[in-house]
Amino acid sequence: MEINNLMNPQNNLAPGKNFEEKILWIRKKSYYNRRNSLSCVKWGGSGHMGGAMSCAEILAVLYFWVARHKPEDPNWENRDRIILSKGHASPMLYAALSSAGYFPEEELRTFRQINGRLQGHPEYGTPGVEVPSGSLGLGVSAAFGISLGVKYRKTDEKIFAVIGDGELQEGQCWEVIMAAGVKKPGNFFLILDYNQIQQDGFVKNSLPLEPIEDKFISFGWRVLRCNGHDVYELINSFSKAFNGDNRPVVIIADTHKGFGVSYMKDEPKWHGTSPPNDEMYQLALDELKKKEEALI
Repeated sequence: MEINNLMNPQNNLAPGKNFEEKILWIRKKSYYNRRNSLSCVKWGGSGHMGGAMSCAEILAVLYFWVARHKPEDPNWENRDRIILSKGHASPMLYAALSSAGYFPEEELRTFRQINGRLQGHPEYGTPGVEVPSGSLGLGVSAAFGISLGVKYRKTDEKIFAVIGDGELQEGQCWEVIMAAGVKKPGNFFLILDYNQIQQDGFVKNSLPLEPIEDKFISFGWRVLRCNGHDVYELINSFSKAFNGDNRPVVIIADTHKGFGVSYMKDEPKWHGTSPPNDEMYQLALDELKKKEEALI
């Protein structure tokens, strides 16, 4: 992919002397966040690992390249909003937020603890969390409402919502998709984590979404598609998304459930379950660290 096609970073959170060093840092950080995400579930005693692993690069690109935000000032009025509508993937959200500096990494050990800020689904009160999400469809609905508010206020904040493919089976999502196609907020960007697996198995065997691109187009959306584990492709897709008209944009990010851990990849049983035993947990940590270190 031609580097010249890619947008410049919208924040200064990714260290590096040049473009290539910053991109490499984000790629490595995605694997680092996978380790922290897995550890969250281990420490908390339960959680959703598979869908957290699949959106690592998506969230890393959003927080460390695409979005304007200030971890030192979470309520900065002119920030772009990042909303994890697939709230069950909260371990990866918390890993990304801690990496960005919203709270200390040590706080990840409080995942799902009573009176803690890092609950199983995102809630108000956690720095960096814009809206609670968990009941599928609610996050994307809130994101659309915020995008309309920004449009009518005539400011330039961008609203990003990360949604799951199983979540798209909710009728509420299609109400948003229909309404956004009519209202054309121009600042609303939906990222579909298309890992093809939901709680009870493969999406195609439950309520198939295909032809997914045609469906969005029929509702008046611009559609882009990329490898959701390729940082370059993700950034390029956002660059294209920002250089269009006032239609809402969906980026269909093709991903794999459990990506990064061999025994979890594309396995429905790792959607949400008890954490792996100590031996399998260490095996996963070692594999993720090895893959992180191999990136050059």
